[in-house]
Amino acid sequence: MKQLSKQLSALEKRFTQALGQLARQYQSAAGACPSTSASASSELEPVARHAVPRCYQNLVSDAARRHELDPNLLSAVIRQESGFHADAVSKAGALGLMQLMPDTARSLGVTNPLDPQQNVEGGSLLLRQLLDRYHGRVDLALAAYNAGAGAVDRYGGIPPYAETQSYVKSILSSYRSAALNPPSA
Repeated sequence: MKQLSKQLSALEKRFTQALGQLARQYQSAAGACPSTSASASSELEPVARHAVPRCYQNLVSDAARRHELDPNLLSAVIRQESGFHADAVSKAGALGLMQLMPDTARSLGVTNPLDPQQNVEGGSLLLRQLLDRYHGRVDLALAAYNAGAGAVDRYGGIPPYAETQSYVKSILSSYRSAALNPPSA
C-alpha cells in the first residue's frame, strides 16, 4: 500500500508540473495577444484547449476550415513554430506565427509575414499543399514544412535530421493529444 501511495504521489507531482508548464506556455502566448488581459491569461479554459490564446482561436479555426485542415493540427504547428508569438523571428529568418521564410511567404501571396492573419493564411495554404503532395501523410507534410519538400523527396520520407525528426514527433504528439482531449463545449 505504501508503494502505491508513493507512486500516486509521484504521478500527482508530474501531473501538477505538466499543468503548470501548460499554463506558463499559455500565459506566454497570451501575452502576444494585445487584447488579452492578465486575468484572462490565467484562466484554465484555454489550457484545456491546448494553449491556443483566445485572440487566435477564430483565426486558426477559420483558416483550418478554408484549407480543409484539422484545427488541432494547425494549432500544433503554430505552437511548435512560434509558441503563438506573432512577432517571432527565427535565426534563419523565418517570420511570424507559422514561421514563414520571406521567399516562401511571397510565393504564397503573403505581403506581411508578421501580420497574424496573412501568416496563418499562408502557412495553412502551404500545409494544405504539402498534405496534398504527400497524399494526406501528416508526418511527411510536417517534415516538408520543416526541412523542405526537396529533403523529404530526396530521402523518400522523413529526413534523418535530428531537428526534423524531433519537430515531427513533437507536433504529432501535440496533435494527437488535442484530438484525444477535445475542449468541452
